[in-house]
Amino acid sequence: MRLRALLETDALGLRLLGGEDELDRTVRGVMTTDLRDPSRYLSGGELVLTGLAWRRDADDSEPFVRILAGAGVVGLAAGEAELGAIPDDLIRACTQHRLPLFAVNESVAFATITEHVVRQVSGERAGDLAAVVDRHRRLMTSGPAGGGPEVVLDLLGSDLDLRAWVLSPTGRQIAGAGDPLDPAVGATLAGEHLGATRTGRRGPHRAVLNGTTYSLFPIRHSGRGAAPAARDVRETVLSDWLLAVEADAGDWPAARLDLLQGVTQLIAVERDRRDAARAVRRRLAQEVLELVQTGAAPAEIAARLRVAAPVLLPGLGSAPHWQVIVARVDWSQSATGAAEIAGGPVAQALLEEILVDPAVSGSDSSDRIAVAHAGDEAIALVPLPAVGPEGAEGGLHADALLAAVQAPLSAGLADDGRLTLGVSAAVHSAEGLRGALEEARHARRVAAARPGRVCAAGHHELASHVLLLPFVPDDVRRAFTARLLDPLRDYDRRHRAELIPTLEAFLDCDGSWTRCATRLHLHVNTLRYRVGRIEQLTGRDLSRLEDKLDFFLALRMS
Repeated sequence: MRLRALLETDALGLRLLGGEDELDRTVRGVMTTDLRDPSRYLSGGELVLTGLAWRRDADDSEPFVRILAGAGVVGLAAGEAELGAIPDDLIRACTQHRLPLFAVNESVAFATITEHVVRQVSGERAGDLAAVVDRHRRLMTSGPAGGGPEVVLDLLGSDLDLRAWVLSPTGRQIAGAGDPLDPAVGATLAGEHLGATRTGRRGPHRAVLNGTTYSLFPIRHSGRGAAPAARDVRETVLSDWLLAVEADAGDWPAARLDLLQGVTQLIAVERDRRDAARAVRRRLAQEVLELVQTGAAPAEIAARLRVAAPVLLPGLGSAPHWQVIVARVDWSQSATGAAEIAGGPVAQALLEEILVDPAVSGSDSSDRIAVAHAGDEAIALVPLPAVGPEGAEGGLHADALLAAVQAPLSAGLADDGRLTLGVSAAVHSAEGLRGALEEARHARRVAAARPGRVCAAGHHELASHVLLLPFVPDDVRRAFTARLLDPLRDYDRRHRAELIPTLEAFLDCDGSWTRCATRLHLHVNTLRYRVGRIEQLTGRDLSRLEDKLDFFLALRMS
């Protein structure tokens, strides 16, 4: 708004005392102060309101006005309640520094002026931004000239003073303006959003972290190539993006909420474009998968991989190594009798979101991942740049993958969903790809036998006893562990003897009395007493390998 607009509003009780030639200055905010030097609180463009409590004598006016002018203040409004008429020295100082000066009638509260200015400035900003967003929408829907979601987020920051980020379902930052969002905060916000979405509440959802309020807006497919509306929120909840805004949308007028909804639709166009670009990688993965599963000749698979490598790793001189990830999403039957959800497409869209380095931002950072689906499974073909004939560098690990996605996705899975992941070792040839697929599938089955909403297992776990444990029938597992461990648990509950932790430490130290006593901070005689009590309660002998192994397996299965 312009300064002269203030004089046109009688309710504000303002009289112009000087600076008539400067009334076309733009007001971008308002600040009330009685500090002698308020410069650290000024950013430029403010109308400053003051009660003149800072003025002790005539010599104080010029330094005060000089500070305001230097900070870019567009006008000064002085109240008449404290001193009556505005002092001449203040009028002269404002004239000297070309700063428009207004007198505020003692019957008008500064809060009235502040509310009026804020309302006018916010309304004009929203209108300007809506026009810009509309222009940008036309650019993005007609071609690649729009510049992606970062441009829109920049507008939110510059025109509405809103910090905002586009996040994946796991909280990875896809786009943002200014400082990046802390990864832990992003993961927490994603979990809050997924949990609220599963309850059926309409966005925006409100979340408060460390004293900061965020509003979370869903970003759903709505542009070109968008799929038909999901019949069940579970079909898309694990793959939809969200817009996190550092503000409380509960205080916003309807016009601003509508504007932010328009922003989410604009970002959805970019999401649809990126999904369309994934079609090539999906097709490559599907072709390779079909060749591997039908037992095609390694030479034929190798030829298809040579086609895929330049698409997934452009500019790579040598053939990459490959890693296979298998995922499955299972939902329990809906109590409302809703149609069964096809797990394959859900897992495919989810893998395309989570198989990205959490430290990498950007909407195109998953271009090196190809995901297909077969039945209820999704299979990802992940290329790894080769560093030599003997191995590949890096690679995805089940533990790291689980840590990155477990918390937020568990909220989206709620009480009726499970995600299980299996990760293969890296292979460097077509001959090894079939084995990698079976290895990943077997690892996923190991993960599926574990408790929890999100579980993962890697290839390294298939070379030990854990390969066998998940396939022991549940009733056998319960009976076996109860027979060995229940007497110890009961004793611990009654006497706080810590026999179970002692048993775990003793086995972990390979039966070494000295190392185990040191780890538990016990005297060796105390340790011998506890082990003797374990043997007495269970009828087993911990000096025998067979009994040690039985205890070890019971602890792992419990």
